[in-house]
Amino acid sequence: MLTAIKEAASFIRERIPESSDTAIILGTGLGKIVNHLEVERELDYKSIPHFPVSTVEGHAGRLISGMLNGKRVLVMQGRFHYYEGYSMQEVIFPVRVMKFLGIGTLIVSNAAGGMNPEFEIGDIMMINDHICLMPNPLIGSHDPEFGARFPDMSQAYDKELLRKAGQLAERLQIPVREGCYVGVTGPTLETPKEYQYLRIIGGDAVGMSTIPEVIAAHQMGIRVFAVSVITDLGVPGKIQKLTHQDVIHAAEKTAPDLTVLILNLIAL
Repeated sequence: MLTAIKEAASFIRERIPESSDTAIILGTGLGKIVNHLEVERELDYKSIPHFPVSTVEGHAGRLISGMLNGKRVLVMQGRFHYYEGYSMQEVIFPVRVMKFLGIGTLIVSNAAGGMNPEFEIGDIMMINDHICLMPNPLIGSHDPEFGARFPDMSQAYDKELLRKAGQLAERLQIPVREGCYVGVTGPTLETPKEYQYLRIIGGDAVGMSTIPEVIAAHQMGIRVFAVSVITDLGVPGKIQKLTHQDVIHAAEKTAPDLTVLILNLIAL
C-alpha cells in the first residue's frame, strides 16, 4: 500500500507542482465551493494511479488545485465510502496521499442526519468528537511512515480550529452547532430505533463517511476541522421518509453559509 501511495503522490506532484498546506474533502451537495476557487490545475480521479473512483450522485470525482480566498488549497470534489464496496484502506487512500503531498490541515464536510432534538434541517454542526461504528481503517499491517500504531484519538478534531471557526461563525452571524458525529457503514438510512440508539450512546448526528478519513489524517499528524450539514432528522415525531435526492437538496440550501465559513477559516 505504501508503494501505491507514493506512486500516486509522485504522479500528482508532477502535474500539480504547486504545494498546498490545506486540503478540503467536499461531501454530498457541498461541491459548489469550487465556484469560489481560482482553479489552477485539475485531475480526474480515474487518471491517478491506484485512486478509487466516486460512484455516488453529488460526488464529481476530481482533484483540484487552486487559490481559495488568497490561499492555495487542494480540493477533493467527491469522496469514497465503505458502502460503495471499497476497503477501508481504499477509502483512506487519498488522505494518505495528501500527507505525502505535504498537506498539514484537512477540512472535511458531510451531510448527516440529526438526532439531537434541538437540531433542525439545515443546521451546521461542527464536529468535536465521533463514535465509530464502522470497521477501523487502521486494521491490518502497519507502516511507521503513517504514524503511531495505536494513535491517541482524544483530540482528533483540532481544538484551535474549532475555536477559530466558532468565533468566525459568531462574527459572520452564521448559526452553528457543535456535537458528536456517529459513523455507520450505510447505505441504508436509519430506522427510528437505530436513531434512538445512536442518540442514547451519545451521538448528535449520523452519517456514512468522514471518520475513516479523520482517523487516518490524525494518525499522520494532519490537523482536522470537520463539519456536518443536518439534512434530515432522526428525532421522534420528526422522522420522515427520505431519499438521497432529499439529502442533496437539503445540503445545497445550507451550502452558501458553510462556504462563507470555510472561506474565512482558510484565510486565517
